[in-house]
Amino acid sequence: MKPFLTLVQRDIQLAIRQGSALTLTLSFFVIAVTLFPLGVGPELNILARIGPGVLWVGALLSCMLTLDRIFQADFEDGSLEQLLIGPLPALFMVLAKILAHWVTSVLPLILITPILAISLNMPIDGVVAMVGALLVGTPVLSLIGGVGAALTVAMRRGGVLLSILVLPLYIPVLIFGVAAVEAAIALLPVAPHIMLLGGLALGALVICPVAAAAALRLATE
Repeated sequence: MKPFLTLVQRDIQLAIRQGSALTLTLSFFVIAVTLFPLGVGPELNILARIGPGVLWVGALLSCMLTLDRIFQADFEDGSLEQLLIGPLPALFMVLAKILAHWVTSVLPLILITPILAISLNMPIDGVVAMVGALLVGTPVLSLIGGVGAALTVAMRRGGVLLSILVLPLYIPVLIFGVAAVEAAIALLPVAPHIMLLGGLALGALVICPVAAAAALRLATE
């Protein structure tokens, strides 16, 4: 576990020192969410109805902004090859970098979500469900995005291709995440939707690191 935690700490420290990823994702998320009330009007009932979808789409797109940075810097300076042949298995190396991405690029979005949700007139039950659904569902976004980042790491300007690859796979997370919040607002059971998101997270945790490690090996050969 020590090499794994060391790699996670290293990537988090690099992201904090650079600061651009955190600033970019937070700024985009806040701007994207606050633009919707300006576009649809200040009607509180409309804002409450569209709030869950707006927040989920904003979080999804914000997460995508930094997916290409998961492996890109290490690939460009040659350290990715050293990581692949180092003491940490490639599978856990991929997991460490995806975890660091989630902590630095996605977790801040979840922390600021309650403020934005209240600004969209979302009830407290919906806010709690929104935060819970994001905590369970957003790791799927990073895991799937890690596969896309590994497939496009050797391509110049692969950001557009990365978006095309991962966006269709994000749809189930978006559907179940929004459904969980809407169920909470309607005072219906939320657990089934959260369990479906948890199942997606467990499936992605099993499949995505293996696929990303294989793609990285091909990219560095």
